[in-house]
Amino acid sequence: MIRKFVRKVRAKKPVFRRRTPNASPPGTVRSDSKNLDVQLRQIRFSKENLDDRRIEMHPKLHTQIHDHSPQEAVLWLDVVGVGNGDAVGQIGQKFGLHSLALEDVVHTHQRSKYDDYEDHIFFVARMLKSTDSIESEQVSLFLGAGFVISFQELEGDCFEPIRERIRQHTRIRGQQADYLFYAMIDAIIDGYFPRLEAIGAKLEELEEKILNQRDEIEEVFELRREIMWIRKNVWQLREALQSLMTHEHPLISSGTQTYLRDCHDHTVQLIEVSEVFRDQCANLRDLSLAMSGMKANEVMKTLTIFATIFMPMSFIAGVYGMNFDNRASDWNMPETEWTFGYPYALGLMAAIGIGLLFYFWRKGWLKE
Repeated sequence: MIRKFVRKVRAKKPVFRRRTPNASPPGTVRSDSKNLDVQLRQIRFSKENLDDRRIEMHPKLHTQIHDHSPQEAVLWLDVVGVGNGDAVGQIGQKFGLHSLALEDVVHTHQRSKYDDYEDHIFFVARMLKSTDSIESEQVSLFLGAGFVISFQELEGDCFEPIRERIRQHTRIRGQQADYLFYAMIDAIIDGYFPRLEAIGAKLEELEEKILNQRDEIEEVFELRREIMWIRKNVWQLREALQSLMTHEHPLISSGTQTYLRDCHDHTVQLIEVSEVFRDQCANLRDLSLAMSGMKANEVMKTLTIFATIFMPMSFIAGVYGMNFDNRASDWNMPETEWTFGYPYALGLMAAIGIGLLFYFWRKGWLKE
């Protein structure tokens, strides 16, 4: 059963194929003909003013995006859908984003990382979409002078609390773009905690089931696979944040560096929790195997007790089944001619069986 489940888990793993040779030069932004839909939302805010609007798709998209002054307001351009290479390229041209970074935006298999360009910062992370399973998407963030641009694959994200904070005139309205950049990274990291909490609750439930001698080894392997996925991606996030903290950049103020250190602490905490849960999965696996062994031992003990009880009975029945003729000799089973010979043999068997049961009970072998 375990081998069958392992084969099923392996079948779920992504298949890594060799990339076909690309004739285009590095930095080429390609389109995905099956996913050209793009949704844009422009949020410009300062301590006093807020402008939140949707931007309609247009052949000359860069003309629809308002120019902004870093001294007057912070601009957050939220882009949903990265399959339209032309739209991504126009946005990059509008804000002077590096072509290599734009290429990574549309290739959504990137690991979490941090790249430092001359006048902007590029950060990639994987965002969990659900607390019920491991569903994620790539989020690409650009930080420039007074602006933050976020690219994500699908609609729905963990940034709605940030938008609400902007609408509610909270601390974020009085900060610069680097603080918004930090807040978005922090929201992505915090999205991992609910899933780990759900895994922790499930592990406790599985432990109770295993202790009650219910075989749940398949779920243990499934949870271990999710934990390893989370650990791998959070580890990459930690490395990216470490690079972001150690490379001083004029776009990141010293005050925001403090908050980034807090994000780094959160990733370390996530890694520690995932390692604890990974060890717990291993312990549950060993516990399940031990409980299975104990269950088998209980069965073997029961069978051994019954076999031990019936062995002397079989011996007595075998002796009296040899059919010696007592007329040939007085030593040849005189009980066969005795009036109470049959009840005597049955009584002897019953007495031996009851005596053995009493002996096993006194020894404690019949107790669970």
